[in-house]
Amino acid sequence: MSDTRPSFFNMRILHTSDWHLGRSLHQQDLHAAQAGAMQQIVEIARSQRVDVTIVAGDVFDRAVPPVEAVTLFVATLQQLAEHCVVIVISGNHDSAVRLGYGAELFRQGIHIATSVESVGNGIDVAIDDETARIFPIPFLLPDQAREALKTGDEPLPRSHEAVLGAALERVRANLASEATPPTTSIVIAHAFVTGARESDSERDISVGGVEDVNATIFSGIDYVALGHLHGPQEIRGPDNTVIRYSGSPLRYSFSEAQHAKSVTIVDVDGSGACIIDEVPIIQPRPMVVLNGSLAEVLSEANQTEHSNAWAQVVVTDDARPIDLTNR
Repeated sequence: MSDTRPSFFNMRILHTSDWHLGRSLHQQDLHAAQAGAMQQIVEIARSQRVDVTIVAGDVFDRAVPPVEAVTLFVATLQQLAEHCVVIVISGNHDSAVRLGYGAELFRQGIHIATSVESVGNGIDVAIDDETARIFPIPFLLPDQAREALKTGDEPLPRSHEAVLGAALERVRANLASEATPPTTSIVIAHAFVTGARESDSERDISVGGVEDVNATIFSGIDYVALGHLHGPQEIRGPDNTVIRYSGSPLRYSFSEAQHAKSVTIVDVDGSGACIIDEVPIIQPRPMVVLNGSLAEVLSEANQTEHSNAWAQVVVTDDARPIDLTNR
């Protein structure tokens, strides 16, 4: 991708998500691979001259991440902030309290949104005569958010669609409150939108039997930057709304073996129109799923082609081969 913006497109956004820092792959330490991916993201932000980097949740793989994962996150934030505004939300793997702790102490240009109380507040980013208002919506636990986001006496229904829908109503109220609204509206959220493709790596976020949300709740927004699903994909949105998952920067399960990992670059013009491009993230190793008899799996062709790959092997012999694991 060229680092020159298309004609009439004056803002460039890097959209990424689901870093899952601190995660391993079947007990294989991924810290070096994650550090390499972070450096690639920083370099893309620099070389593509992006104005904003969005991280749409699941920064860490678990609520209490290892020290080296926290150190890597802070270093990546600092490097990104040298080139652009950085906006991060918490995902369902993150501890909102821990991720948001000390957020006010970060340098200007770094925004970490983790609290329900902040929902509906926008961050304005101005380039020339155009302004994008970006609304970060952290992952909303229905049991907590249904009370905080209610508009009447009764709490909201106990579902992700109910609480995220209420959050979007706050966003639309913010946009409608000014005589001259911003030229572009962007929402960051962490959710499973109906019609998206899953992989084995995402943790179930269902509550009360309802886990997905309908794309129509994003009506009126120009670009929706989503996290949670690990495959880059676009969802059909209402009207001209662009709804997109950037996907994870690394493969985190063998169900992702065929994923082409990337970050999303979004060029936005003064009318809110978007041009989407994917910039690849180089993977530390290939990933392959091999099915067949032991003899087929151990064929010379497989050993030559996949000698450096992380491999999942499904052996289909009628009887268990002798010394299977060692072979």
